[in-house]
Amino acid sequence: MPTVLSTAPLSATDRAEIWHEAVSGTFVPMEVNLLEREPSPGTIVSSRLGSLQISRVQAGPQVVTRNKHHISRADSESLIVSLQQRGTAIKEQDGRETLIKPGEFSISDSSRLFRKKLEGEFTFTSFHFPREDLHVRDEDLQALTATTFTSEQGSAALVATYLARMAREVECFDDAVGRRLAATALDLMVLLIDERRGRFASEGPQVAAATLERVKDYIMRNLDDPDLSPSRIAEAHFMSVRYLHKLFQCDDTTVSAWIRMQRLERCRRELLRPMGRERGVAAIAHRWGFASHSHFSRAFRAAYGTTPSEWRVQG
Repeated sequence: MPTVLSTAPLSATDRAEIWHEAVSGTFVPMEVNLLEREPSPGTIVSSRLGSLQISRVQAGPQVVTRNKHHISRADSESLIVSLQQRGTAIKEQDGRETLIKPGEFSISDSSRLFRKKLEGEFTFTSFHFPREDLHVRDEDLQALTATTFTSEQGSAALVATYLARMAREVECFDDAVGRRLAATALDLMVLLIDERRGRFASEGPQVAAATLERVKDYIMRNLDDPDLSPSRIAEAHFMSVRYLHKLFQCDDTTVSAWIRMQRLERCRRELLRPMGRERGVAAIAHRWGFASHSHFSRAFRAAYGTTPSEWRVQG
């Protein structure tokens, strides 16, 4: 069940103190300065997936600051990813300042000073990962804090889509699934950082290979579905079709070609089995996701140099 903190029932005079406690208690200790004479109501709805905390925040204009005193009191540090949904935010950290608009996200590291200004009513979703779980170099993370990531293309689009979908459906997942989803989110953050820092060639392929294996496992479990397509596979893994094709390029193949070869191989084996001999060629082809018998026959001949019927006799 989510944890809900709201200052709506309070008087305007009490909201500032309670909101400061709510923000620092939910996230990390920070100084909170509200920019309204009579503070608007604020709401924080938080859930957990394993070690990942997801919090949706709605409130009025304010400035939050994390200073040396806050950092010195911390027992552990967090990587904070903030996905802006309404209003804008100005983020400052590591000598940079950036404007975050709806649909964009940014990264903060709680182990160093930062400042965030929200000038109007806003909504954002924040994702807090234990810093120790993110296996990237400190200098690589430091180079990307207070940087605007758009959700239009590349690995940033993949991260934004995955995080947004996970936040919408967080209450649908049990503990085991939640931990795996959180681990995948961390993998995607590593991929994003590696890509932006030009380290994809050295470390990124490990993440890409793990993702590719998960995709292949999904394909094998749905191989008999004639409607299995790159777009459906990408949607099931919260990634873009473009990124899905990029994963299969690592194996010097395409998504459709890999699916076709897996289906053909299972048809080839079944044609020789005793039970398979009792079925017609068309029935076997249909069982493994081929919607057209003629298309199956052409693909089989192209792959093995013989027709399915000839293979059955020869075998």
